[in-house]
Amino acid sequence: MKLKAVIPSGGRGTRMQPLTFSANKHLIPVANKPLILYPIETVANAGVKDIVITYNTGGLDQIKNFLGDGSQWGVNISYVLQAEPKGLANIFQVCEEFFAGDPFIMHLGDNIFSEGIQDLVDHFAKEKPNGMVGKLRHPENSRLGVPIFDKKGRLVEYLEKPKNPPHDWAIPGIYFFDHNIFKCFTGKGQIKPSARGELEITSAFQWLNDNGYRVDVVDIKGKWLDPGKLDDWLEANQYLLDHNVKEESDTKLDKSVEIHGRVSIGKKCNIKNTVIRGPVSIGDNVTIKDSHIGAFTSVYNNCRIENSRISASVLMEGVIIKDVAKTIDNSIIGPDAEIIQSDTGNHRSIEMVVSELSKINI
Repeated sequence: MKLKAVIPSGGRGTRMQPLTFSANKHLIPVANKPLILYPIETVANAGVKDIVITYNTGGLDQIKNFLGDGSQWGVNISYVLQAEPKGLANIFQVCEEFFAGDPFIMHLGDNIFSEGIQDLVDHFAKEKPNGMVGKLRHPENSRLGVPIFDKKGRLVEYLEKPKNPPHDWAIPGIYFFDHNIFKCFTGKGQIKPSARGELEITSAFQWLNDNGYRVDVVDIKGKWLDPGKLDDWLEANQYLLDHNVKEESDTKLDKSVEIHGRVSIGKKCNIKNTVIRGPVSIGDNVTIKDSHIGAFTSVYNNCRIENSRISASVLMEGVIIKDVAKTIDNSIIGPDAEIIQSDTGNHRSIEMVVSELSKINI
């Protein structure tokens, strides 16, 4: 079975503002890897090589300049415009020509599955249902899709954000379909936009059920991360650093550098007189002097840190932090921001979200 994939890269990213006023959320790094690469690598590792990326009006250049044709990751990437934000079902609707009758996965671009999706792909290939969703237990499933399924693991009903869920199962952002799903957009009984004007994914699956098609519900293994909000971003960053960082360095370190735990350091870094406590990930061309980098911190490419203390934070590309006596903790610092302290104050730490190109004197 030839399986393809669609990964959306659009959306307004309102829950991540101010970081996303001009930046695409899917290119913001989590554990020093741009978010969009997690779903790309996930589907590629499951044997899917043909991927279409959907984008919104005006969003092509930014995402295409980064991903290109996908050859760097061993996949073939195409691009399709979703002209208006008409819902999740519309995302694969606009890609019908790309799929050319082949079954496909829709993997949301801001979802991370820690142990991949190989089990799901194997089930879909072997059992050949017309549609499939993954399920996992979630304590707050009232804010997600909730599956009602029978003893055979077949979907009976797909509830969207129910106020009183009948159980604690939830559906994250991974969906499987065969070619029959495109029938839901035409003819008698076609799905209609919801009250918010969108073609909902719930409506597409319910259409399959109502028209006698089989939809399976399969358990997802491992941890599901959905870094759609600032706090979730920090949580995802910490989890991935904790589980994925290896002790390695592509830079020869100065003897004045003290390393504790698992720390990954990229190429062409200049680090001196600094203590680093892992898990920590440091990108390429990073300068760190006379500083302390605490656990669960990711420092992206081209950052410069001098005479400062940072812990459990995300530094995006080109950040400058200098002479900050208070510990910067649980913070997200946008690209090319500068934080320079001029007043010591009395607080022990600082928490902040700093958007790109900001300059802050403390």
